[in-house]
Amino acid sequence: MIFSLFLLVLVIVLDQLTKLWVVNSFTLYESHEIISGFFNLTYLTNKGAAFGFLAGVTASWRHYFFLVLACIALVLLCVAWYRLRKEHLLYGPALALIAGGAIGNVIDRVRLGAVIDFLDFYVAGHHWPAFNVADSAITVGVSLFLLTNILETRQKKIKEEE
Repeated sequence: MIFSLFLLVLVIVLDQLTKLWVVNSFTLYESHEIISGFFNLTYLTNKGAAFGFLAGVTASWRHYFFLVLACIALVLLCVAWYRLRKEHLLYGPALALIAGGAIGNVIDRVRLGAVIDFLDFYVAGHHWPAFNVADSAITVGVSLFLLTNILETRQKKIKEEE
């Protein structure tokens, strides 16, 4: 539990510190090439969800929708953590990464009404949507959770067949 809590706080702190650095070092839409033809640091804001989903919806409605959705997700993550914490050692860190990322992005929504994104990967002019540390933590957490779940399910099935 202590490691999961540490991981959750670490994600939030790293996310907010990197976003603060971007805001203080770049102007909106400013971009700096880091690896030619592959990676830029680009200061963007996203008023929608992943890939700009709902970005065009009325601001006040969108704001409250995402806050309520984030609160529901955090409650579900707490319930999942409570139920799964003894099932496998990796469920705790996976859920902590997801929750830390969600909280990091909620902080942006409450403070700014949008999420700050700055990691811009691309190949031959085809850009992956920009993202941030919180988004990365959520992706790693979900991947770890799913991998653990698949391995746990497979292991239980093998035990049942014995």
